[in-house]
This record gives sequence, structure tokens and C-alpha cells, in this order.
Amino acid sequence: MKFKAPVTKNETVTATIVDLTYEGLGVAKVADYPLFVANALPSEKVKLQVTKVGKNFGYARVLQRFNDSPDRVKLPDKVYMQAGIAPLGHLSYSAQLKFKQQQLRNVYQKNHLDIDVLPTIGMDDPRGYRNKAQIPVRQVKGQLETGFYRRHSHQLLPLEDFYIQDPAIDHAVVVVRDLLRQYNIPAYDENRNRGVIRHIMVRRGHFSHEMMIVLITRTKEIPQAQKLILNILSQLPEVVSIMQSVVPKATNVILGKTVKKLYGKSYIHDQILGHTFDISALSFYQVNPVQTEKLYQTAIDAAQLTGEETVIDAYSGIGTISLSLAPHAKYVYGMEVTEAAVADAKRNAKHNGIHNVKFEQGLAEDILPKWQAAGIKADALVVDPPRKGLASSFIDTVGKMQPKRIVYVSCNPATLARDLTRLQEFGYKASQTQPVDMFPLTQHVESVTGLEREK
Repeated sequence: MKFKAPVTKNETVTATIVDLTYEGLGVAKVADYPLFVANALPSEKVKLQVTKVGKNFGYARVLQRFNDSPDRVKLPDKVYMQAGIAPLGHLSYSAQLKFKQQQLRNVYQKNHLDIDVLPTIGMDDPRGYRNKAQIPVRQVKGQLETGFYRRHSHQLLPLEDFYIQDPAIDHAVVVVRDLLRQYNIPAYDENRNRGVIRHIMVRRGHFSHEMMIVLITRTKEIPQAQKLILNILSQLPEVVSIMQSVVPKATNVILGKTVKKLYGKSYIHDQILGHTFDISALSFYQVNPVQTEKLYQTAIDAAQLTGEETVIDAYSGIGTISLSLAPHAKYVYGMEVTEAAVADAKRNAKHNGIHNVKFEQGLAEDILPKWQAAGIKADALVVDPPRKGLASSFIDTVGKMQPKRIVYVSCNPATLARDLTRLQEFGYKASQTQPVDMFPLTQHVESVTGLEREK
């Protein structure tokens, strides 16, 4: 029997929002059929127009709101939601923190995991926190513009204040944009794969205030490059590095695999928990420096180190977690797939005078079995994987290696729950998870979970 949804496309319905999805969309139900609605909060009665109908759920947009949720707040500019910069910007910050706590609870419940989720650690001010920006440059109505794409489209919305970015970065983007206009340097045209400047990337050290500008171009040559560089330096005194990355092909990839130096240093400095780090254009470095210190301190506490332990840090990046753990451990082994990041990590260890660390390049799922075969025994294992979580082969090796304790730093509740379920099969038990709000005003949830191996 063919399924028939209780609504049709373009139909108008009135309903009450009953929940939020993990993406922060409101959920309305028509005869138990869910409609997902942007900019709608639980308890709000709304008049909706159905925009899409699928087999299991549909989408709708708000035509009229009859009442406001007590958790609704007003955003200074609706473009932040249109562009997906602040998808939770209409929800009060205290409600956002509860929403993120609930996301973890929901996924644990679904996976039959009995783990307590603590209240989310938030920020005093959830705005202007990002220390890195990658801003597209396009021609709009005959003028070079910087901004953000409208959600689910490639239509650029011109924007100068990005709300969640460090205001000094927003200012730098405007300065570079105006200079590109002044020197008539063409914006990238993605339809024809023409033009020069594709993106402007800016990194800024929260504590050091050092700034890096990366010009991401289609062409190797930048017209009037020297004048552009001199003017950037005269107008932005914090800039210590100007780099270029060439991406010649029509692609959605923002940054090329290599960068070349146009001015100054190849990196900027910043600090985490008293240690200084070199951050290059290609480095992975947490974008919220204030919350990163809280996240790493939570991970250190969860590891329960006495100074006598051997610790393995899988996915070690430029060494930020490894070097934060080193003062509390006997020895730390870090593994990382990116060659440039391993070089950065080794240099960062040297700069900070930390000698009880060793870094090796390769996939975590390849290196861990190798280390285990070489007789390296870990008392504690720290993992901070990408969104896809841990490889099954990695978890199998952890089961053989049997570290006493595992600290799982996660950016994806769904893969976290999956991996915790697998780790339970090897005798590991978690009692609690601590969410940390690394990305305020967005739906993303970061968390730290400590696991002990049951004797």
C-alpha cells in the first residue's frame, strides 16, 4: 500500500511546535507526521506553509506566529539565521545550553546507555568567539562582496559583522575587501571558474593578537600583489603573516593542500593552558579559545593522572592536548595523520621545553596496533576524533591494549554513542558526560566522557 502523507506541498496548516530536532529546527506534527520548521520554538502556535513532503517527514515555513516561546530572543539581524551563522540565535543562551545537554541525553536513551549528562559548560558572552574565518568573495550586483551563503544555496549575502567571529577578524575582512575593490582585483566566478580571489581566510591569536591573512585564489598571480600587501600591513598592524593558497579547479574545497608565504612568518602564536602554539594556515586549531581551555581542563581532570602514567593521544593535531597532558603524565605519545600538523606538534613541544612527548604520523587505526605490537602500554588513552568517530579496527586494538582509562572528546553525539556502546563490549564503563559549548548559537555539541575499564 502506497504511503500518503497527511499534508501536501504548499498546503497551509496551523500547529503547535512540540520539540526541536538536533539541528535546532522546530517540530510540528500533523496526524503524527512531523514537519520540520526553521525559526520555530517549542510551545509556539504557528501558521505554516508546507514546502516539502517526504515519506517519513516534511518541511514547512512559518507564515504567522501566534505567540512567542518564553525562550525566544531577538537577533540583531535576521541574516544570521538565513546564512546559518547562528541557527540557534533565536533561542535564549540558557535554553541553548539545556538543548545541547538534552541532545546527548536523547542519543544515549536511543542507544540504551545509562550515562549521566552534566549541565553544559557555557560562556559568559556567547558572541564574537571564533578565532578563524573563511569568507567567500564574489561579485554581487556588479561589486566585489564578502559575506556568507544563504542556507542550502550558493547565493552570497553581503555581510560585514558575522556576530560569532572575533570583531577584529570582521574588521580585517572588510579592510581586505575594500583593498580588493580599490585595486580592481576580480572576485571568483564559480559558474565560469574565472576571476582571482575565491576566499579570504583570517586567523587571530586570542591571547597573542597576532593575525594571519590567507588569500585563497584561483590563479597563481595576484594583480598588484605588492600594493595590496603593503596596504594590508599599514591598515592592519596586528598582521604578522600573509599567505596564499591556490585552488585552480572548480570545487567546493576552500583551502588548497599547500600554501606559500607572501609576507612575514608562516604561522601565528597563541596560548592554551600556559603553553604557546605555532598555528599555520593548514593547522587544525580549536576555533573557540576561551572554551578550549575549559574543554582541555575537563579532559585532563577526566584522565585522573598522577604523573606516573603513559598516555596515548590519538588525533593529536598540532599537539594541543598532548602538551596540555604532558605536565601531568610520565610520558605522552601522540599520533596524527597530517604531516604538517606533526611537524607543528614537534616544534611546539620544543618551544615549550616539553621533552616527555613523542609524535608520529599516520592513521590512528594503523599506528595504535603498531605501538601495541612494539610493547607500548597505555595507562590512559585520549581520543578526539573527527565527526565520523572511531574506526572499528581502532576500537578492537583498544580492547587488546586495555588502557585503564579512556577520555573521549567528541564533536558528534551520534558517533560518540555508537563508539561508547562498542567500548562497553571490551569492559569500559562511563558514568558521566560533560558537554562544553564550543560553538555557541549553533547546534554543534562538544563533550568529554571518561571511561574506566571494569576489573
